Amino acid sequence: MTNPEPPRSPEQRLRDTLGRLRDDRDAWVATASPDGTPCLVPLSFLWDGETLLMATRATNPTAVNVTPTGPIRVTLGTTRDVVLIEGDAETVKGADLPAADGDAFAAKFAWDPRKRSPWVYLRITPHTVRAWREVNELADRDLMLSGTWLARPSPAPADAPS
Repeated sequence: MTNPEPPRSPEQRLRDTLGRLRDDRDAWVATASPDGTPCLVPLSFLWDGETLLMATRATNPTAVNVTPTGPIRVTLGTTRDVVLIEGDAETVKGADLPAADGDAFAAKFAWDPRKRSPWVYLRITPHTVRAWREVNELADRDLMLSGTWLARPSPAPADAPS
């Protein structure tokens, strides 16, 4: 087993997490039915700086489990580079979605579910965000608690790609 890289500072970890939220396209989404039946699915997402926006069929368990609002868990990355988001989700019909949000989603994915009647959007508002790569980052993995970021992202080094 190789030694892991030194742990990132909370500021660097936040900067990396915000980059993933901006650039990644897909996430694993976990919900549970009222009787506790779990549901785990991959969905594409758009991050607007405050919330995640996803689309799914209104009849799919993921949407049904959060109707009208409900807890949700979203994960990005691999088991060696995890971003774990816990929050509340609400369903939004395409006709009720602000045009700018629908346009941004359609531009990112070259697909527009607004006019597809069985489809709804899930707007997820995070209240907890955690990120870690190895065991040496577990102690400082909390980046957001109760909806408040705990750190500010550090500036990118001058020679880092943007």
